[in-house]
Amino acid sequence: MAVPSFEKRADTGLLLMRVSLGLMMIAHGLPKILQGPETWETIGRAVEPLGISAAFWLWGLLAGATECIGGLLLILGLFSSLALVGLSLVMTVATIYHISHGDSFALSSHPATLGAIFLCQILTGPGRYSLDAAIWKRKPE
Repeated sequence: MAVPSFEKRADTGLLLMRVSLGLMMIAHGLPKILQGPETWETIGRAVEPLGISAAFWLWGLLAGATECIGGLLLILGLFSSLALVGLSLVMTVATIYHISHGDSFALSSHPATLGAIFLCQILTGPGRYSLDAAIWKRKPE
């Protein structure tokens, strides 16, 4: 039995990566949204190391919404680049927050790793098995 080439399996790999990471982001974002303004305020304080000192509840809500909606868009492969840019920004803020608070490498590396993966996905695109590919009729290069 012949093993399919990497090129033929790449789109399946991109699909599995999008779905698994999208589900994980929804699992992180949905509770943040559902827990309400007090939680949004706490999460939103992650922007303090960036010199932002207002509307923490809004920043927290935006982080949760970006994780939840971005995760769904990632699963679908719809507006992938936009979703990935948003998710990358949220992970960048989370990484800066953890580093600025002296958290362990184990804690700060999680959002840093996800951010790096999201940036790589911007470069690779969502793959053939995505709504972006179906809508925009993109052909693999």
